[in-house]
Amino acid sequence: MHTFDNFPPVPLTLEGAGILHQMLRVRWPEWRKLTAIRRDEIVKQASNSLKSMEQAGSAAFSLLGHKGDLMLIHFRPDFDALDQVQRCMVRLDLWDYLEQTTSYISVVELGLYESTAKVYTTLAEKGAEPHTAQWDAEIKDTLERQRQAMHPRLFPEVPPHKYLCFYPMDRRRGEVKNWYQLPMAERQRQMAEHGAVGRRYAGTVKQIISGSIGFDDWEWGVDLFADDPLVFKRLIYEMRFDEVSAVFAQFGSFYIGQRVQAADLGSYLSL
Repeated sequence: MHTFDNFPPVPLTLEGAGILHQMLRVRWPEWRKLTAIRRDEIVKQASNSLKSMEQAGSAAFSLLGHKGDLMLIHFRPDFDALDQVQRCMVRLDLWDYLEQTTSYISVVELGLYESTAKVYTTLAEKGAEPHTAQWDAEIKDTLERQRQAMHPRLFPEVPPHKYLCFYPMDRRRGEVKNWYQLPMAERQRQMAEHGAVGRRYAGTVKQIISGSIGFDDWEWGVDLFADDPLVFKRLIYEMRFDEVSAVFAQFGSFYIGQRVQAADLGSYLSL
Protein backbone atom coordinates (compact mmCIF):
# COMPACT_ATOMS: atom_id res chain seq x y z
CA MET A 1 0.00 0.00 0.00
CA HIS A 2 1.47 3.30 -1.11
CA THR A 3 0.73 6.59 0.61
CA PHE A 4 1.34 10.17 -0.40
CA ASP A 5 3.57 10.88 2.60
CA ASN A 6 6.77 11.15 0.56
CA PHE A 7 5.21 12.56 -2.60
CA PRO A 8 5.18 16.24 -3.61
CA PRO A 9 2.19 17.92 -1.93
CA VAL A 10 1.17 19.88 -5.05
CA PRO A 11 -1.52 18.26 -7.22
CA LEU A 12 -1.06 18.35 -10.97
CA THR A 13 -3.04 21.00 -12.86
CA LEU A 14 -3.79 21.85 -16.44
CA GLU A 15 -3.92 25.47 -17.59
CA GLY A 16 -5.76 26.78 -20.63
CA ALA A 17 -7.26 30.05 -21.78
CA GLY A 18 -6.42 33.34 -20.15
CA ILE A 19 -9.38 35.24 -18.69
CA LEU A 20 -9.76 38.96 -18.11
CA HIS A 21 -12.74 40.35 -16.22
CA GLN A 22 -13.31 44.11 -16.45
CA MET A 23 -15.85 45.80 -14.19
CA LEU A 24 -16.83 49.21 -15.54
CA ARG A 25 -18.87 52.19 -14.44
CA VAL A 26 -20.44 54.51 -17.01
CA ARG A 27 -19.73 58.21 -16.48
CA TRP A 28 -23.37 59.07 -16.98
CA PRO A 29 -23.10 62.87 -16.40
CA GLU A 30 -20.42 63.21 -19.09
CA TRP A 31 -22.29 60.82 -21.39
CA ARG A 32 -25.50 62.88 -21.11
CA LYS A 33 -23.65 66.05 -22.13
CA LEU A 34 -22.93 64.62 -25.58
CA THR A 35 -25.21 65.32 -28.51
CA ALA A 36 -27.39 62.46 -29.71
CA ILE A 37 -25.39 62.34 -32.94
CA ARG A 38 -22.07 61.98 -31.09
CA ARG A 39 -23.49 59.31 -28.78
CA ASP A 40 -24.69 57.36 -31.81
CA GLU A 41 -21.21 57.55 -33.37
CA ILE A 42 -19.57 56.27 -30.19
CA VAL A 43 -22.11 53.48 -29.76
CA LYS A 44 -21.69 52.34 -33.37
CA GLN A 45 -17.92 52.11 -32.98
CA ALA A 46 -18.19 50.28 -29.64
CA SER A 47 -20.88 47.90 -30.91
CA ASN A 48 -18.82 46.93 -33.95
CA SER A 49 -15.79 46.34 -31.75
CA LEU A 50 -17.77 44.29 -29.23
CA LYS A 51 -19.24 42.22 -32.06
CA SER A 52 -15.74 41.33 -33.23
CA MET A 53 -14.64 40.59 -29.67
CA GLU A 54 -17.67 38.35 -29.12
CA GLN A 55 -16.54 36.22 -32.04
CA ALA A 56 -13.09 35.95 -30.44
CA GLY A 57 -14.35 34.99 -26.97
CA SER A 58 -15.70 38.07 -25.18
CA ALA A 59 -19.06 38.96 -23.67
CA ALA A 60 -20.66 41.96 -21.95
CA PHE A 61 -22.99 41.82 -18.96
CA SER A 62 -25.10 44.51 -17.30
CA LEU A 63 -24.15 44.48 -13.63
CA LEU A 64 -26.78 44.50 -10.89
CA GLY A 65 -26.00 46.53 -7.78
CA HIS A 66 -23.54 49.30 -6.96
CA LYS A 67 -20.26 47.65 -8.02
CA GLY A 68 -20.43 48.87 -11.60
CA ASP A 69 -22.61 49.13 -14.69
CA LEU A 70 -20.93 46.72 -17.09
CA MET A 71 -18.78 43.63 -16.75
CA LEU A 72 -16.76 42.43 -19.71
CA ILE A 73 -15.30 38.94 -19.73
CA HIS A 74 -12.66 37.95 -22.27
CA PHE A 75 -11.48 34.39 -22.96
CA ARG A 76 -8.28 34.30 -25.02
CA PRO A 77 -5.59 31.70 -25.81
CA ASP A 78 -2.93 33.46 -23.73
CA PHE A 79 -2.00 36.65 -21.89
CA ASP A 80 -0.58 38.26 -25.04
CA ALA A 81 -4.05 38.09 -26.57
CA LEU A 82 -5.57 39.51 -23.37
CA ASP A 83 -3.17 42.43 -23.58
CA GLN A 84 -4.39 43.11 -27.11
CA VAL A 85 -8.00 43.08 -25.89
CA GLN A 86 -7.17 45.56 -23.15
CA ARG A 87 -5.42 47.85 -25.63
CA CYS A 88 -8.37 47.59 -27.99
CA MET A 89 -10.74 48.67 -25.24
CA VAL A 90 -8.81 51.79 -24.26
CA ARG A 91 -8.69 52.92 -27.90
CA LEU A 92 -12.50 53.05 -28.10
CA ASP A 93 -14.08 56.48 -27.85
CA LEU A 94 -16.52 54.96 -25.36
CA TRP A 95 -13.62 54.32 -22.98
CA ASP A 96 -13.49 58.07 -22.25
CA TYR A 97 -16.90 57.67 -20.62
CA LEU A 98 -16.12 54.53 -18.63
CA GLU A 99 -14.34 54.03 -15.31
CA GLN A 100 -12.81 50.64 -14.56
CA THR A 101 -13.78 49.92 -10.96
CA THR A 102 -11.81 46.66 -10.77
CA SER A 103 -10.55 43.79 -12.89
CA TYR A 104 -9.43 40.20 -12.51
CA ILE A 105 -6.77 38.11 -14.28
CA SER A 106 -6.71 34.31 -14.29
CA VAL A 107 -6.31 31.20 -16.45
CA VAL A 108 -8.73 28.32 -16.90
CA GLU A 109 -7.54 25.61 -14.54
CA LEU A 110 -8.40 21.93 -14.13
CA GLY A 111 -7.19 20.29 -10.93
CA LEU A 112 -6.09 16.68 -11.37
CA TYR A 113 -6.26 15.21 -7.89
CA GLU A 114 -7.40 11.78 -9.12
CA SER A 115 -4.86 11.62 -11.95
CA THR A 116 -2.15 12.84 -9.57
CA ALA A 117 -2.91 10.02 -7.16
CA LYS A 118 -2.75 7.44 -9.93
CA VAL A 119 0.48 8.64 -11.53
CA TYR A 120 2.23 9.13 -8.17
CA THR A 121 1.26 5.58 -7.13
CA THR A 122 2.46 4.17 -10.45
CA LEU A 123 5.76 6.01 -10.14
CA ALA A 124 6.22 4.74 -6.58
CA GLU A 125 5.64 1.18 -7.73
CA LYS A 126 8.35 1.68 -10.36
CA GLY A 127 10.72 2.96 -7.69
CA ALA A 128 10.95 6.42 -9.24
CA GLU A 129 12.03 9.24 -6.92
CA PRO A 130 10.30 12.62 -7.09
CA HIS A 131 11.82 15.14 -9.53
CA THR A 132 14.20 12.68 -11.15
CA ALA A 133 14.38 12.41 -14.94
CA GLN A 134 12.08 9.36 -14.95
CA TRP A 135 9.59 11.09 -12.66
CA ASP A 136 9.51 14.29 -14.71
CA ALA A 137 9.11 12.39 -17.99
CA GLU A 138 6.12 10.42 -16.69
CA ILE A 139 4.51 13.56 -15.29
CA LYS A 140 5.01 15.37 -18.58
CA ASP A 141 3.47 12.48 -20.49
CA THR A 142 0.47 12.36 -18.15
CA LEU A 143 -0.15 16.09 -18.47
CA GLU A 144 0.12 16.01 -22.26
CA ARG A 145 -2.41 13.16 -22.56
CA GLN A 146 -4.78 14.96 -20.19
CA ARG A 147 -4.27 18.25 -22.01
CA GLN A 148 -5.33 16.73 -25.32
CA ALA A 149 -8.34 15.00 -23.78
CA MET A 150 -9.46 18.13 -21.92
CA HIS A 151 -8.80 20.68 -24.66
CA PRO A 152 -12.46 21.80 -25.04
CA ARG A 153 -12.69 22.43 -21.29
CA LEU A 154 -9.36 24.24 -21.19
CA PHE A 155 -10.28 26.61 -24.03
CA PRO A 156 -14.05 27.08 -23.67
CA GLU A 157 -16.34 29.44 -25.49
CA VAL A 158 -18.34 31.94 -23.45
CA PRO A 159 -21.52 30.03 -22.55
CA PRO A 160 -24.67 31.50 -24.14
CA HIS A 161 -26.65 31.72 -20.90
CA LYS A 162 -28.42 34.92 -19.84
CA TYR A 163 -26.80 35.43 -16.42
CA LEU A 164 -23.25 35.35 -15.08
CA CYS A 165 -22.08 35.14 -11.46
CA PHE A 166 -18.38 35.78 -10.87
CA TYR A 167 -16.46 35.69 -7.60
CA PRO A 168 -12.86 35.12 -6.48
CA MET A 169 -11.92 32.83 -3.61
CA ASP A 170 -9.07 31.46 -1.49
CA ARG A 171 -8.40 28.36 0.54
CA ARG A 172 -7.78 29.25 4.17
CA ARG A 173 -4.15 29.47 5.26
CA GLY A 174 -4.62 30.39 8.92
CA GLU A 175 -2.68 29.20 11.92
CA VAL A 176 -5.40 26.74 12.96
CA LYS A 177 -6.97 25.75 9.63
CA ASN A 178 -4.55 25.56 6.71
CA TRP A 179 -5.66 23.85 3.50
CA TYR A 180 -2.11 23.59 2.22
CA GLN A 181 -0.96 21.56 5.21
CA LEU A 182 -3.56 18.83 4.76
CA PRO A 183 -2.29 15.53 3.31
CA MET A 184 -3.00 15.21 -0.41
CA ALA A 185 -5.29 12.21 0.09
CA GLU A 186 -7.47 14.26 2.44
CA ARG A 187 -7.58 17.19 0.03
CA GLN A 188 -8.52 14.77 -2.75
CA ARG A 189 -11.39 13.36 -0.65
CA GLN A 190 -12.79 16.78 0.18
CA MET A 191 -12.55 18.02 -3.40
CA ALA A 192 -14.34 14.89 -4.66
CA GLU A 193 -17.17 15.60 -2.22
CA HIS A 194 -17.25 19.21 -3.32
CA GLY A 195 -17.30 18.30 -7.01
CA ALA A 196 -20.19 15.88 -6.54
CA VAL A 197 -22.44 18.79 -5.58
CA GLY A 198 -21.46 20.78 -8.64
CA ARG A 199 -22.14 17.86 -10.96
CA ARG A 200 -25.76 17.72 -9.76
CA TYR A 201 -26.22 21.19 -11.26
CA ALA A 202 -24.52 20.34 -14.55
CA GLY A 203 -27.74 20.67 -16.54
CA THR A 204 -28.54 24.17 -15.31
CA VAL A 205 -25.18 25.80 -14.54
CA LYS A 206 -22.00 26.03 -16.58
CA GLN A 207 -19.04 26.43 -14.23
CA ILE A 208 -15.58 27.60 -15.26
CA ILE A 209 -12.82 27.60 -12.65
CA SER A 210 -9.71 29.68 -13.25
CA GLY A 211 -6.46 29.88 -11.32
CA SER A 212 -5.04 33.23 -10.30
CA ILE A 213 -2.23 32.42 -7.87
CA GLY A 214 0.57 34.80 -8.81
CA PHE A 215 -1.73 36.76 -11.16
CA ASP A 216 -4.23 38.52 -8.89
CA ASP A 217 -5.24 39.07 -5.27
CA TRP A 218 -7.11 35.79 -4.80
CA GLU A 219 -6.22 32.20 -5.63
CA TRP A 220 -9.10 31.25 -7.93
CA GLY A 221 -11.87 32.86 -9.92
CA VAL A 222 -15.25 31.18 -10.38
CA ASP A 223 -17.60 31.94 -13.28
CA LEU A 224 -21.11 30.50 -13.18
CA PHE A 225 -23.41 30.84 -16.19
CA ALA A 226 -27.15 30.07 -16.08
CA ASP A 227 -30.50 31.21 -17.45
CA ASP A 228 -32.04 31.41 -13.96
CA PRO A 229 -30.03 33.51 -11.48
CA LEU A 230 -31.64 31.81 -8.48
CA VAL A 231 -29.69 28.67 -9.28
CA PHE A 232 -26.50 30.53 -8.28
CA LYS A 233 -27.86 30.95 -4.76
CA ARG A 234 -28.93 27.32 -4.50
CA LEU A 235 -25.64 25.93 -5.79
CA ILE A 236 -23.36 28.15 -3.70
CA TYR A 237 -25.50 27.71 -0.58
CA GLU A 238 -25.42 23.92 -0.91
CA MET A 239 -21.67 23.95 -1.46
CA ARG A 240 -21.17 25.97 1.73
CA PHE A 241 -22.06 22.82 3.66
CA ASP A 242 -19.20 20.86 2.10
CA GLU A 243 -16.26 20.45 4.44
CA VAL A 244 -13.85 22.10 2.03
CA SER A 245 -16.05 25.22 1.84
CA ALA A 246 -17.32 25.29 5.42
CA VAL A 247 -13.84 24.99 6.91
CA PHE A 248 -11.35 26.22 4.33
CA ALA A 249 -13.05 28.62 1.86
CA GLN A 250 -12.81 32.41 1.86
CA PHE A 251 -14.77 34.42 -0.70
CA GLY A 252 -14.29 37.80 -2.32
CA SER A 253 -16.93 40.08 -3.83
CA PHE A 254 -19.71 38.58 -5.93
CA TYR A 255 -20.73 40.11 -9.27
CA ILE A 256 -24.04 39.30 -10.97
CA GLY A 257 -24.69 40.38 -14.54
CA GLN A 258 -27.22 39.96 -17.34
CA ARG A 259 -25.96 39.41 -20.89
CA VAL A 260 -25.83 42.41 -23.23
CA GLN A 261 -25.27 41.51 -26.88
CA ALA A 262 -23.25 43.83 -29.09
CA ALA A 263 -26.40 44.65 -31.05
CA ASP A 264 -28.11 45.78 -27.82
CA LEU A 265 -25.31 48.03 -26.55
CA GLY A 266 -27.03 51.12 -27.94
CA SER A 267 -30.23 50.33 -26.05
CA TYR A 268 -28.26 49.83 -22.86
CA LEU A 269 -26.57 53.23 -23.22
CA SER A 270 -29.70 55.08 -24.38
CA LEU A 271 -31.04 57.87 -22.18
